[in-house]
Amino acid sequence: MYSLLLVDDEPNILKSLRRTLNRLEDEQGQLIQLDIDSFDDPMEALKAAETKSYAAVISDYRMPQMNGVEFLLFFKTKQPDAVRIILSGFSDIEGMIAAINEAQIFRFLAKPWHEDELRYTLLQGFATRRLLIENRQLADTVRKERELINKHEALLAKLEAESPGITKVHWGPNGEILLDED
Repeated sequence: MYSLLLVDDEPNILKSLRRTLNRLEDEQGQLIQLDIDSFDDPMEALKAAETKSYAAVISDYRMPQMNGVEFLLFFKTKQPDAVRIILSGFSDIEGMIAAINEAQIFRFLAKPWHEDELRYTLLQGFATRRLLIENRQLADTVRKERELINKHEALLAKLEAESPGITKVHWGPNGEILLDED
């Protein structure tokens, strides 16, 4: 199950988004369970983000309290791994640039949106988020393994310094261990 946050100052848009995303299916036709919260006040949405984790957030660009970029910047500080999507009925180039560069949004979609495009974008966002989290976990595992290897190498170096040759094994042509190189 994925938690999704919708933010738009127009309640009808929120209802429409909820209706569009209420039945989300993956590429195999499997129904994806969404826990959808919607807010017409970005400040209330930010409060909700303090207590609940969201996999994705879809925000309107133009809202009276704050614009979508400002909202997503605040949201990003609370939940940096959430997929961030902006919807806008206006073609504001400066706003798009700010959304991409500052809020690091996943997609900028136009209103009125195409339902299939919105669904597909959300599915792509979930997949991208999953890969980013897996990559971070793998990188953490590699770091821990490197630390362990470095400790072992340091121990071997210490042993070698104390007793030269103790960590070196000389093998014979038939797989025997040679105690003396001669």
